Amino acid sequence: MKWLLLICFSLYGIVSAQLDYDEYDLGEPPTPAEDALGPRAHRPVSRGSEVYIPSIVAPAPVSRQGRYRGRPTAAPVARPGVQKEEQPDAGGCTHASEKMGVLCPTGCELKSAILKQENNVRPTVAQLKRDVQILAESSNSIYKYVVDMTSVFKERQRVGDVNGDLINQYTNDLESQHVYVKETVDTVFPSKIRVLQSILEKLREKIQRAEAAILAQNDKCKEPCIVSCPIPVASGKDCEDIFRKGGDESQMYLVRPDPFFQPYKVYCDQSTQNGGWLLIQNRLDGSVDFGRRWDDYKRGFGNIAYDGGKGHCNIPGEYWLGNDRISQLTKSGPTEVLFEMEDWTGAKVSAKYQQFAVQTETTNYVMSVGGYSGTAGNTLLEGASELSGENRTMTIHNGMMFSTYDRDNDKWTPGDPTKQCSREDGGGWWYHRCHSANPNGRYYWGGAYNKYMAKHGTDDGIVWMNWKGSWYSLKAISMKIRPFFAQR
Repeated sequence: MKWLLLICFSLYGIVSAQLDYDEYDLGEPPTPAEDALGPRAHRPVSRGSEVYIPSIVAPAPVSRQGRYRGRPTAAPVARPGVQKEEQPDAGGCTHASEKMGVLCPTGCELKSAILKQENNVRPTVAQLKRDVQILAESSNSIYKYVVDMTSVFKERQRVGDVNGDLINQYTNDLESQHVYVKETVDTVFPSKIRVLQSILEKLREKIQRAEAAILAQNDKCKEPCIVSCPIPVASGKDCEDIFRKGGDESQMYLVRPDPFFQPYKVYCDQSTQNGGWLLIQNRLDGSVDFGRRWDDYKRGFGNIAYDGGKGHCNIPGEYWLGNDRISQLTKSGPTEVLFEMEDWTGAKVSAKYQQFAVQTETTNYVMSVGGYSGTAGNTLLEGASELSGENRTMTIHNGMMFSTYDRDNDKWTPGDPTKQCSREDGGGWWYHRCHSANPNGRYYWGGAYNKYMAKHGTDDGIVWMNWKGSWYSLKAISMKIRPFFAQR
């Protein structure tokens, strides 16, 4: 009996590990009669007196040379260019110039040239007469040679008659080959032709269908196509570069941080805190599911922007830019990040980190921050302020690897499929054990929610604990980055 129970528990663990995010469950939901849980839900709570550690790893450096200096002043007006000197007509006689060479020849000069040519022609004509005489003499010799050739040809004709018998023999062989060829042409070739005709008919039918499709497409394209989100002419390495090139309106742009990679679309905020912000994450209405796999977070997903009635995409949508692109942007030079959030009453706060970097996929996108300022609370560096000791330390996000429900990189019992932060908290993030901030969690309308509404009884909403606590899901939150430079 004991062995049977052991096998059942083992099978349960294997099946649970293979379940997808939406299928994963830890059992029956708790009943309302159970005791209320604290801010960490059912996760371990330490009663020890461990000393609170305010930082995990060193923040991203900003002392090295940045990508940009202070915003430049307006460019001076360019001076008019120097006019080029006008040259006389090339090869003309009327507008002669020393720069163009000698003048055109006169009539007298032309007569002198002809006389010189006449003196040279006379000896040549005399030599031509002598050559004609020699040619006439040679013609007599050629006539005699032709007569001799005629007699030789008659002798050859006689020899040819003797060989006629041999030719008849070869003719008989040729006739037998002709019979074989004729039979092939009369029987084999028609069969092959019929097969080819069948193939030709099928090709003709395909061509007719293609022509019909083209005509139908032409009917649909009689009216000019209208692009709902035209890309602005301005583009650059990032939104700061676009701002400096004149793209000072907040909307969707094309950026290309690395010339070896294709450009891609982003939303640039060119008004908040002097502009230059590139939106890497945005939550505002729950229209996009953030409970996704590792590859989705690697590539990016969601809707960049949409038209707000101005003829271009000036309203940001819900999206995640992609960990590869975020890493590329932050590793190009010193970078700062701005979190902006809003609750369901319209109140707004922000958190800015002067230092922000995300490493490559080989490190599982390790994130580091530093230099906090703002009104939302320093959750990424200090953890949840309502906790203490180890309970607070395990909610610090600085220095953590990125985790998704199919790629567990958090610090909560690695290798245990029943203890994965991303599975329980609704999205991919830099989880520890597990979070004090959860911008990619589940979207709950109205703000307040409880463990009975949560899928696994945990605080899986869009949480920023140091502002609203664990059991309040924000209405909106966004992450924006821009190159760090001292002068603004």
